[in-house]
Amino acid sequence: MCGIVGVVATGPVNQLLYDSLQLLQHRGQDAAGIATGSGSTFSMWKGSGMVREIFRTRNMRNLTGNVGIAHVRYPTAGSAFSVEEAQPFYVNAPFGITLGHNGNLTNAEQLKSEMFRIDRRHINTNSDSEILLNVLAHELQEGTSSYTLDPATIFRAVAALHRRVRGAYACVAHIADHGIVAFRDPYGIRPLVYGVNETDAGTEYLVASESVALEGLGFKFVRDVAPGEAIFIDIDGNFYSQQCAETATLNPCIFEYVYFARPDSVMNGVSVYSSRLKMGEYLAEKIRKQLRTGDIDVVMPIPDTSRPAAMQLSARLGLEFREGFFKNRYVGRTFIMPGQAVRKRSVRQKLSALPTEFKGKNVLLVDDSIVRGTTSREIVNMAREAGANKVIFASAAPPVRYPNVYGIDMPTRSELIAHGRSDDEIQRLIEADGLVYQDIDAMKRSVSELGPHLTSFEASCFDGNYVTGDITPEYLDRLEAARELVAIAESDPYSQLNLNLAQAD
Repeated sequence: MCGIVGVVATGPVNQLLYDSLQLLQHRGQDAAGIATGSGSTFSMWKGSGMVREIFRTRNMRNLTGNVGIAHVRYPTAGSAFSVEEAQPFYVNAPFGITLGHNGNLTNAEQLKSEMFRIDRRHINTNSDSEILLNVLAHELQEGTSSYTLDPATIFRAVAALHRRVRGAYACVAHIADHGIVAFRDPYGIRPLVYGVNETDAGTEYLVASESVALEGLGFKFVRDVAPGEAIFIDIDGNFYSQQCAETATLNPCIFEYVYFARPDSVMNGVSVYSSRLKMGEYLAEKIRKQLRTGDIDVVMPIPDTSRPAAMQLSARLGLEFREGFFKNRYVGRTFIMPGQAVRKRSVRQKLSALPTEFKGKNVLLVDDSIVRGTTSREIVNMAREAGANKVIFASAAPPVRYPNVYGIDMPTRSELIAHGRSDDEIQRLIEADGLVYQDIDAMKRSVSELGPHLTSFEASCFDGNYVTGDITPEYLDRLEAARELVAIAESDPYSQLNLNLAQAD
């Protein structure tokens, strides 16, 4: 999962882009980058770590121009990170283009081969975002014989890209001396929105992964970019849009609503916060059917994502809501962190339990999801150590049984605690006294009831249905083999050279 931003403004955009990344920091803490443009000249700065760690005053001064894009990154499936893979990426031909990408290309290896054999373009990293940039650059070059571009040529290039590329992708690209082009894959898996800011000097445009980046900077939300659609804002602030896919359907990633997106975002016309409240309502009904609610003394959320669901659940069941865990906000998300030992240690660093809220009580803990189970087991043990009598665990999402291949760094099948296991087996593994999962249909209704136009979702990590239709068991096997190579590299720095050779093979 990543966060992307593109801006066409009436004045310098460096501060706007920096502030946008701060608002999207939850979408990636691995790396960040900003690229701006003044005429035909780009300025860029990027690095690994948090936004506030990467950019200094001297860097910001060098990011000149009224047009630019920015990116926050966390790694996608099977990727080993080096600073060269921080985004945006840049290519100098045909016009000079920078690009930031959120998602994952499922036919990246095929495209990389085509780049070398047919398009005669060199790919310098293992990032599928660099592949996507070169596909766009090639199609722009094929579509024009002059030194200028018009919107029709840009939209034809995006249409050709849609025909070649498979997977999930929401993109912003800056074409030197022309403007910003943004587009979304024909399935609408990854989110993308845009807004405007009216100034005395003219209209400013901001494109971003989430609406919070617009509202936090004073931009008025206009709408989501439609699946398969491309928008183009030229350097004079003129706006153009066109549907570029032959067929397009909206299948938003439901994990955005469960976990990734900020609760104050609106995605595809649905409030993330409201959808999480709904998940709490449906989970309460299932708990009422499965458990003796009179035996539960208190409901507690695992901060922070699960708080809306836990609050609504407690209200529906008439149970007391209390905060028993407190979060250290300076520790990253644990299921993103590499290595089982690191994740286990990080749980204790990230959360602390307040014994007075646990002692002698039967506690119902509510979390947004259970992925590997490491975090859940540690939290259950922390609750017991704090004095809880019984610890029941509830998940606002269904069991995560399958890998995600569309831009979420979801573990392999063998690492997923729910893969091939029953609820009773999972309960024993996380050492809880009870376990209740949300139903898949209830999770989907939590969103679709708020947005009746949403009739289909990308929910493959829960139901195993991959909407792009090109994911085979062999593909998943290759993906897991790549992850194993990455794990070796992370545990043994001397294996990095072998990893690079293996991935380049």
